[in-house]
Amino acid sequence: MGRETGSWLSGASAALPEGAHGDYRGQGLGLPRAGAGSLASTGRRVVALLLDWVPSALIAAAVVGPSRVFGGEQTSFDTLTLGIWFAVGVLTVTLFGFTPGQYFAGLRVARIEDPDMRVGIIRALARNLLIVFLVPPLIQDVDGRGMQDRATGTVVVRTR
Repeated sequence: MGRETGSWLSGASAALPEGAHGDYRGQGLGLPRAGAGSLASTGRRVVALLLDWVPSALIAAAVVGPSRVFGGEQTSFDTLTLGIWFAVGVLTVTLFGFTPGQYFAGLRVARIEDPDMRVGIIRALARNLLIVFLVPPLIQDVDGRGMQDRATGTVVVRTR
């Protein structure tokens, strides 16, 4: 009983056979251990998200009106912030492979089968739609990829 409980509490990698997940995160995907092209850390991904979210909130506050947002009135500020973040994310990942926040954090979204190929609008749209629900990014596999990346065949890698 202790072994089953221990493997369950140890996370997703505990259920894999010994040595099946590689020496480091991303090895099974063919990514390097460190540097450009390696798997992005959770910390960098969170920084990139904040660098995308804060400007979206500032733009939404400017549209709705700062006095209404900070005055406690009922506004569409939250929905507008999410909409701006979503639209900018889909557009920039489709065109460039990264959001503005990911660019400044040194990250980009790449396809698993061909990292040099563009992500495309369908994958970018599906990926951002799953991120909106918040739970998919929190559930990660042994390589640190969230459900949104697994579902769309993408991975967030470092650019520097």
